[in-house]
Amino acid sequence: MFTNGQLIFGALFFIVFIISIFYTYKKDFALHKKYYNGSIWVLIGFIAFLLFIISIKLIFKG
Repeated sequence: MFTNGQLIFGALFFIVFIISIFYTYKKDFALHKKYYNGSIWVLIGFIAFLLFIISIKLIFKG
């Protein structure tokens, strides 16, 4: 399905990608705390909305 070269490239790309994402997030952590303070409430609201939609679907399905 995949050659050895493709598997090696995929594994190395994944490792480098995760390291770069971690490094960038760590570097910008102070800015995230400053500019995105309270954004957890948006996430909670979005999840609550999705659960509401799913519950309406399940209630009216049966």
